[in-house]
Amino acid sequence: MSVTDLTVLVVDDDFRVAELHAAIVAAIAGFTVAGTANTVAAARTAATEFAVDLALVDVYLPDGSGLDLVRELSCDTMVLTASTESSSVRAAVAAGALAFLVKPFPHTMLAARLAGYARYRRALSVAQVDNARVESALQALRPAASAGAGAAAASPTKELVLHTILESAVPLSAGEVAGAIGISRATAQRYLAALVGSGRILMRLRYGTTGRPEQEYSPRG
Repeated sequence: MSVTDLTVLVVDDDFRVAELHAAIVAAIAGFTVAGTANTVAAARTAATEFAVDLALVDVYLPDGSGLDLVRELSCDTMVLTASTESSSVRAAVAAGALAFLVKPFPHTMLAARLAGYARYRRALSVAQVDNARVESALQALRPAASAGAGAAAASPTKELVLHTILESAVPLSAGEVAGAIGISRATAQRYLAALVGSGRILMRLRYGTTGRPEQEYSPRG
């Protein structure tokens, strides 16, 4: 972990979802996972044990409301939830949440929000700000609305593709990578080709019993 890494606490009542979101965080350069929690109580404990920069918080937790947790945490927060109620959005914003994502969402959407959060923190890393810097910081939190959204999301997506290949126990095709992280096959193929070209992963041909061979990808070494 770099001394400049932003630490993230993932709070979700479903441990599988918590681990999935933690994997997305860990795949992005500049971020590290402080821990995961499945209850309000566990999240409170983790927040006191670790220096947390950002918490990703579900609304529905078994021992309380994630919105109440957002209000009491001293770190920045984003709400990731299956709740589609407008009142939940307003309550999250009023509590101080920097973003509200409704599940299910593409993994790249969370990656883009995290990349935007990193830019937000960099913009506000100085002691004094002017209006232009404030506007830049706030725009960074809404990458989908900014002109540079495609470019902002590109690097996190590439890191997710690489992470998926490195963590897989078996070689994967472009279609399998796309299905694993929620992007199109063409997008996965583009990033895989770039990763092969830079020497970060290997490409081989997978021969089936019929039809044309398929390209598959695996870690080097």
